[in-house]
Amino acid sequence: MAEVRRINLALQGGGAHGAFTWGVLDRMLEEDGLEIAGISGTSAGALNGAALKSGLIEGGPGRAREVLAELWGRIGAAGDMRMPAWMAGFLPDPGILAKTLAYSPAFSAADALSRAVSPYAYGPFYRNPLQPVAEGFNYGEVCAEEGPAFFVCATNVRTGKVRVFSGGDIGPEAILASACLPTLFQAVPIADPETGETEHYWDGGYTGNPALFPLFAPELPDDIVVVNINPLERDSVPVTPQEIQNRINEISFNSSLLRELRAIAFVQRLIDAHRMPEGAMKRVLVHMISDDGLMNRLSVATKLVPLPSVIGELFEAGRTAGDAFLDAHGQDLNVRQTVDLAALYG
Repeated sequence: MAEVRRINLALQGGGAHGAFTWGVLDRMLEEDGLEIAGISGTSAGALNGAALKSGLIEGGPGRAREVLAELWGRIGAAGDMRMPAWMAGFLPDPGILAKTLAYSPAFSAADALSRAVSPYAYGPFYRNPLQPVAEGFNYGEVCAEEGPAFFVCATNVRTGKVRVFSGGDIGPEAILASACLPTLFQAVPIADPETGETEHYWDGGYTGNPALFPLFAPELPDDIVVVNINPLERDSVPVTPQEIQNRINEISFNSSLLRELRAIAFVQRLIDAHRMPEGAMKRVLVHMISDDGLMNRLSVATKLVPLPSVIGELFEAGRTAGDAFLDAHGQDLNVRQTVDLAALYG
């Protein structure tokens, strides 16, 4: 029997690009001797995390793969009016599709409308398209004490601070709050259990994409595997309005992750220099799975339009990336870090 390697997963948000994470998880669930002890997710990462935990509790890794596939089937069926559905069949390559979407008159008009018209302007006609997706989980399983510890990140609109939901605090509202883009969706109201006051929440990506600090708990393993779906670097300077907006989106949603990685590196240096008592702070081991080449070909347009063709391509890319990671670094888990943190944030 293979030795059990315990890990935590940190799942980034990025709209429909979260299908890449689905592929990574699908491959990891096939791996013998790999135990997922903790999950922190934001936006699409929160959706993936909820499906993963629910499936693991219901029927183990095999059922978790099925629940993840069901989730992305629902997301792919959600549809979007910014592009005629027939066009997807003629543009199977997601890079071409990203450019076609971003520069299409329909998408540009919808994008301009989202910046000129508040989501509150629709009155009784307002509907969050993710609501039926978020309500489709078994929250008895998602919130259960057994199985992986699960954390969902959202941003408090009033204070600008991160809120991490866990345990019984996680429900459809917390998932929707974590994925609430403020130009598209109305802020999600959730009662604060400590004060009894109702607070409103936006996408967690602004304050934790995803939040790593909940995974520092002493009962959780040292290893955190970050599944990154927002490219940290782009070689070319954005010049068109669409490219500029896309890069702003990526930088904004990576900034909180980079801050936490810098803090982890600082603690590692203190431990290595024996400048703190042994055991005073946890030595976190960071790993990362990504495909910046693919993500550089995509854009904010393919994040907002969950076309089945792009979802399928991202899923396969995620499986390939997950397989490559396990092949190269599977034996490093619980032994050594595989990410050069200084190179990431320096």
